Amino acid sequence: MNLQDKTRVKVCGITRAEDALAAARLGVAAIGFVFYEKSPRAITAADALGIAQQLPPFLMKVGLFVNADAKTVFSSLATCPIDILQFHGDEDENYCRQFDVPYIKALRHQSTDETRSAAAQFASASAILLDSFEPGRFGGTGRSFNWQEIPELTQPLILAGGLTPANVGLAVAQVAPYAVDVSGGVEVMPGVKSPEKIQQLMRAVAAADDLH
Repeated sequence: MNLQDKTRVKVCGITRAEDALAAARLGVAAIGFVFYEKSPRAITAADALGIAQQLPPFLMKVGLFVNADAKTVFSSLATCPIDILQFHGDEDENYCRQFDVPYIKALRHQSTDETRSAAAQFASASAILLDSFEPGRFGGTGRSFNWQEIPELTQPLILAGGLTPANVGLAVAQVAPYAVDVSGGVEVMPGVKSPEKIQQLMRAVAAADDLH
């Protein structure tokens, strides 16, 4: 297996330093801070900074926003060192690009054609994240979707939506995404991660990668 074929793992919804450090120790590529007040995993930029200051180098820090005022995003960037932004709302490409920081655009998958059309509107995105669609919810549904409906995209694909240690291997085998994004699937409760579940997930991803 080439290094470029290795599936990256992002653990989102980090609220505790010990969870971030465990994720780093277990080989996770990125962690996500949810700057969205309505989320049960919400964190302030100041608290995220406190966690970020304890992290080792080369662990990507992702800041997640949902239909946030641009001033809020700029303020969060000024407070906490964020490597990449992740937008989960109804943001358009001009909005996403204005911060001069690499960004991921999350799309809630409903159909092959809709996903293909939506992704085409974000040519500047570093990646497209595909999550499950549920009316009124911007991610964090804990539900997967039909992976066979995923169209070919020009951007790298990050797969999300109901991924757990039990199903992530199948997801990697079927979809071969650039990365997977997990949150609830490695938790004991919202915002509190399980090192054991993270380790199980990492092993499942590695085993699926080895089959490629």
